[in-house]
Amino acid sequence: MSELINNSEFRQKKLKELIKSLHEGKTVDEVKSEFQKHFADVSTSEISQIEQALIKEGLAVEEVQRLCDVHATVFKGSISDIHSTKDYSKIPGHPVNVFIEENKAIEELINEDIFPNLRSLEEKIDHNKYLLVRIGFDRLQEIERHYSRKEYLFFPYLEKHNITAPPKVMWGVDDEIRADIKAVIAMLNSTGVNIIQLKEQAEVVLQKVLDMVFKENNILIPLMAETFSLYEWIKIDEATPEFGYTLVKPTRSWKVEPEETSQEDKVVSEEIPFDAGSLTSEEANAIFNTLPFDLTFVDKDDKVKYFTQGKERIFSRPKTIIGREVSLCHPPASVKIVEGIINSFKAGEKEHEDFWIRLENLFIHIRYFAVRDRNGNYLGTLEVTQNIKPITELEGEKRLVSDK
Repeated sequence: MSELINNSEFRQKKLKELIKSLHEGKTVDEVKSEFQKHFADVSTSEISQIEQALIKEGLAVEEVQRLCDVHATVFKGSISDIHSTKDYSKIPGHPVNVFIEENKAIEELINEDIFPNLRSLEEKIDHNKYLLVRIGFDRLQEIERHYSRKEYLFFPYLEKHNITAPPKVMWGVDDEIRADIKAVIAMLNSTGVNIIQLKEQAEVVLQKVLDMVFKENNILIPLMAETFSLYEWIKIDEATPEFGYTLVKPTRSWKVEPEETSQEDKVVSEEIPFDAGSLTSEEANAIFNTLPFDLTFVDKDDKVKYFTQGKERIFSRPKTIIGREVSLCHPPASVKIVEGIINSFKAGEKEHEDFWIRLENLFIHIRYFAVRDRNGNYLGTLEVTQNIKPITELEGEKRLVSDK
């Protein structure tokens, strides 16, 4: 047994050294050659543990993220347990099956539609090919739904099992891909575009997408298959339709009833006393969901504890984020801002913070409030999000009741 433990420790130490050597300037070929000398295979769980260890040792998430594309090159073809875990890929409608079918459609779109037309573009623009490339990238933008489901449905459950490094790294790369796709579409929609530059930028992001497909299929999915319980898959499946699908839709649903209803899903009907009056949980829930804005409450331990579910929600918040660290609910680029606000509330330096942004046809007002008890003790943070565009456009007066 001690030999097995020591061997495992050696493997992790050596793999960490190889990844760090990439950071320090070694070429991919040099690392790949050294990797093949020491390892015939490597498991998905070891990849997860290595990334986790690197981050715990102080290597920034952004640095691990920068190496993520290299991981795919080094580890490709060397992952031993790709097919050793539960195979959900052939169960119609299962979240894994849906995810894999979307990845097949993404690969087909890139390899059979976008790449051939993109590579046929020369200095003299073929307008038909150019149009097909633009249509292809417009369709590729649907990948937003695919990534959002991964980030807001899969990642929370991995984090509940203390697997945090791969989600952080993947989310960072997802954001890079999102930004790169938007940049290419902006180029395609501009006049006087440089075709050579367009092709270079487009090919870079398309390869990033294909690399992410590989990582999802061969690292993320096996990791989830060996980690998630049946009940967790059911909860993921229930929340999936809220986000929509990418390029393809499942031909049938995957319906499995859990043996027991979780305690958190049971509704308590007793009266809840407030400073002025009382409400049943049903009344309170209905009132909060009727408010013309979104509320999200993060408790004193920085865990998402509650959010409203009104008819017109501005940002998607699946139930899987309940109990999740708030810092893990945001892209890596915005985590420091969120943590700074909460820390200022905890320290008593601030009571609120406001932001406002324009997003498509919305004017979004985002407000953060410190929530305290009667003695001033910090209980958590309340986020209030509202589309104030209709309010800012009000003019004159309205004194009569509307017909509808």
